[in-house]
Amino acid sequence: MRSVLVVEDDPQLLRALDMTLRDQRYTVHTAPDGNTALMLVARRPPDALIVDLELPDMPGIDLVCGVRAWSPLPIIALSEHTDPAEAVKVLDAGADDHLTKPFALEELAARLRAALRRPPVLQEPEAVDIASWRIDLGAYLIAPRSGEDEAPHLTPTEWRILALLLRNPGRLITGQQLLHDVWGPGHERRTNYLRIYLATLRRKLEPEPARPRHLITVPGLGYRFEP
Repeated sequence: MRSVLVVEDDPQLLRALDMTLRDQRYTVHTAPDGNTALMLVARRPPDALIVDLELPDMPGIDLVCGVRAWSPLPIIALSEHTDPAEAVKVLDAGADDHLTKPFALEELAARLRAALRRPPVLQEPEAVDIASWRIDLGAYLIAPRSGEDEAPHLTPTEWRILALLLRNPGRLITGQQLLHDVWGPGHERRTNYLRIYLATLRRKLEPEPARPRHLITVPGLGYRFEP
């Protein structure tokens, strides 16, 4: 039975979605805000995510960007905006579909079925080695490969950047793509963000940060993880 996480702070709509999806034979989990949703997705990723874009603790588009930065799961966004530009913005942020409230529950169920029919994405390895560290992308843990060195602490933003690179070994990830996926639309020109965060990641993970072996800069283009 496939699982769906519904992120919605309207109790009445949440009950209606819960009942409808359970009738469609989904396992349904719910979250009232974005932070709870991020925790649940990280702990046990659902098969699909339904997100209200007006959440009490963060813009729903930030949740979409945060999840899409490291997960390919289907995302359907819900909002009260009728402006097509708003729909374009959330789709560019990584949502697979967008529905404007009010909507028919049957239509939502049909769009969810369509999103789940996408070809499965090949599973990337969850444990990746960098120098003397083993990085578990599923559990968000860093452990020494040998010895008892104290593992470095990474911030949520550092984890999102690192996960994008490690899940694509040997592949160039452009700076614009990293900025879009980690910080969201409209940040593609803030290349200083990446210089600062990549320098910090190298200090924490590379044995010689000034001569990185794994987190490589491709001048003028982007970044690449070399195993």
